[in-house]
Formats: sequence, structure tokens, C-alpha cells
Amino acid sequence: DTSARQIRDFVPLTAGCVSIYLCGATVQAAPHIGHIRSGLNFDIMRRWFTYRGYDVTFIRNVTDIDDKIIAKSAEQGRPWWSIGYENERAFNDGYDVLGCLPPTYEPRATGH
Repeated sequence: DTSARQIRDFVPLTAGCVSIYLCGATVQAAPHIGHIRSGLNFDIMRRWFTYRGYDVTFIRNVTDIDDKIIAKSAEQGRPWWSIGYENERAFNDGYDVLGCLPPTYEPRATGH
């Protein structure tokens, strides 16, 4: 517990269950090592909780529209969604190559 500067036992809010939320990628460009590193760190944490017997729900969002995606869309003469989709696939390919488990849920900004 960094705020208390103490090592404390993990106690879930709901016995036997852990929910993890990763603010995932903004998919305006292909992933770089920093993006993939974050996903890998959360995959390790998820696997550790699963190993310890917890039922884990892992949510990783995708920001599939923002100002940079819209600007790139205008610059390339392509629909904004095709840029987001192309880069989202590149992110998922990177996670797959490393053997990361897929998220339980993967909401997109445009879906909410």
C-alpha cells in the first residue's frame, strides 16, 4: 500500500473475485514497446490472481476515436474507424505474440 507505506494483505471487495481495469490503447498509431509493456504487466497480475484462486474479470478499454485519429483520417482521406480498427488489430497481434490472455471485456469509446 504505497499511500500508507506498508505491506498489507490483499483483501478483495468481493470474496474470491478480482476486477482489473486497464485504460488501454488510444489506437491512432501502431503500438510501441511502452503500450505492450503495460498490457504485459497487467497480464502477469491477472495470471497471478488466477493462480491464487480468484475469479478474475479483466477489462481493457480501447479509445478508438480522438483528435489525432480524426486528424489522421483527414490527412489520409480514410474513414476514422478504419484507422482505429487497423491499429487495434496491431495491438491485439502484439499481445497475441507475447501470449497475453484476451480481456474478459474490451469496451470501445465509440460504444459508450
